[in-house]
Amino acid sequence: MTQIASELLIERLADWGVDTVFGLPGDGINGIMEGLRRQSGRVRFFLVHHEEAAAFMATAYAKATGKLGVCLATSGPGAIHLLNGLYDAKLDHVPVLAITGMQETSVLGTGYQQEVHTDRLFADLAEYNLVVDNPAQLPGVVDIAIRTALSRRGVAHLTFPNDVQVADANADPYAHVAPARPPATAPVWLPPPGQARMADLEAAAQVLNDGEKVAILAGAGALHAREQVLAIADKLAAPVIKSLPGKAVIPDDSEFAVGGIGLLGTKPGEELVEDCDTLFMIGTNFPYTQHLPQPGKVRVVQIEADPTRAGVRMPTEVPVVGDAKESLQALLPLLTRKSDRGHLEKYAKAMAKWRSDMQDLENPKRSPVAPQYPMGVIDDLATDNAILTCDSGTIATWAARHWTIRGDRQFYLSGNLATMAPGLPYAIGIQHAFPGRQVIAYVGDGGFAMLMAEFLTAVRSGLPIKVVVNNNNSLGQILWEQMVLGYPEHGVRFPAPVADFAAWATACGGYGAKVSEAKKVRGALEQALAFDGPALVDIDVDPNEPPLPGKVQYDQAKKFAQAFLKGQPHKAAIATTLFKDKIEQLRR
Repeated sequence: MTQIASELLIERLADWGVDTVFGLPGDGINGIMEGLRRQSGRVRFFLVHHEEAAAFMATAYAKATGKLGVCLATSGPGAIHLLNGLYDAKLDHVPVLAITGMQETSVLGTGYQQEVHTDRLFADLAEYNLVVDNPAQLPGVVDIAIRTALSRRGVAHLTFPNDVQVADANADPYAHVAPARPPATAPVWLPPPGQARMADLEAAAQVLNDGEKVAILAGAGALHAREQVLAIADKLAAPVIKSLPGKAVIPDDSEFAVGGIGLLGTKPGEELVEDCDTLFMIGTNFPYTQHLPQPGKVRVVQIEADPTRAGVRMPTEVPVVGDAKESLQALLPLLTRKSDRGHLEKYAKAMAKWRSDMQDLENPKRSPVAPQYPMGVIDDLATDNAILTCDSGTIATWAARHWTIRGDRQFYLSGNLATMAPGLPYAIGIQHAFPGRQVIAYVGDGGFAMLMAEFLTAVRSGLPIKVVVNNNNSLGQILWEQMVLGYPEHGVRFPAPVADFAAWATACGGYGAKVSEAKKVRGALEQALAFDGPALVDIDVDPNEPPLPGKVQYDQAKKFAQAFLKGQPHKAAIATTLFKDKIEQLRR
């Protein structure tokens, strides 16, 4: 049987260690599907129900494993559907290869059915972006695309016209008029040296040693450097703030952990930003500059893998370019251990109070169900190596504050894109990568409804993910954002009936439980976690529970009050909920 170009493509992916391609077939990629069929013993095609989910799965696979994620979509509309999930990869800096189809070369430019020039469509998105229009380009451009995605930690895109997909793999139909031939390449990638320059580390050490009240802000770039971050924090007696994508950098019960900053952060975290005299940023490009120290108020040291991101948020006195783990390891012996632990002890005490306040809000006696309570129960029941995925919205607030990193637990969400709907496909992609670990998706009703067909994907693929729907029958985050701007809510609550997603889970062949009373939450979650297969618990929670910032600013409170005065339609219920929250915190 003559080898076709698509078969050579899939062979090369396998040579790179790719074992899974997430995607959806279509007539624009039938040739590539044939290549996958021929190489099915080396590369699995993972069939999804929506291309957006395929891109999310590839992104989650890359985030959780550190390996290349790969997704596939047909020409035109299928390729368009990939974009949201791929922008998630781009903005969170993870390596993903997207493969798409295109109309055959003889009709390009004629307005043929579904003709979309995907190379132009992906121009803002991809670090490497190519129409493969000659089989002789293979496998060289595959190697270059993958090396680019890994090196630049972003998206590479290859699009194949239909006729090229099924052409003879050895075809080279055009005359060579330049003094060149297709390059001979290899499926090899070497990561750049990780340790920063010693001169930069010495300068960083001088600033950090001089600091009296040092704070560390650690992000996703330090997830692999837990031991080193803890050692540095110990030497500097420095509390550690974690960005939300970097939540698993250090355990939440560590004496150094003060949670996050920003709208989803903690009160101690916000106060630390205002109180420190030196800020050490490690592996983070935290975008919410309003929640960072005022420029000029603190001295700043930053370790950043990408030189273009060093100093992009704060004027950085010592920008250090390098891998967080290797650079911190080299920095550690240059630091002088601080004997005064008062700064650290102050925030350890503040965090103990904060954790107590959060536990008070996990009240099982509240009706309607307080959304903090189910998240607290999940935290209690989950294993010490569980992986939690999360959608964007109010659920991210509850996860940030009530999901505790301990042991080998991990946490993944859409960081910089903060898109809706990744929680479910993230869980599927990660469960596929780690079949022996407990994977829980914590999602809102709005996000789940967007890609709920992928629960059927989990059932059909035999992936025992657990899904918990925080069902407030609204777009909760947008509701509160409108009020914080001083506007009464509008267009954010869904009309009756409240969805019963448990019925969908059961219809798919999984476990489903619908819960509207707090007393039934724990039992339903226990059964779901024990179920041998995909399980879903749909919990009706209080729609009027506001995800208040850890430290409410005067302007935020003022705008909130203005929304009430302008005719907020649910102000009585919201006020009652706020009163209940305060009562719970005052009980101790």
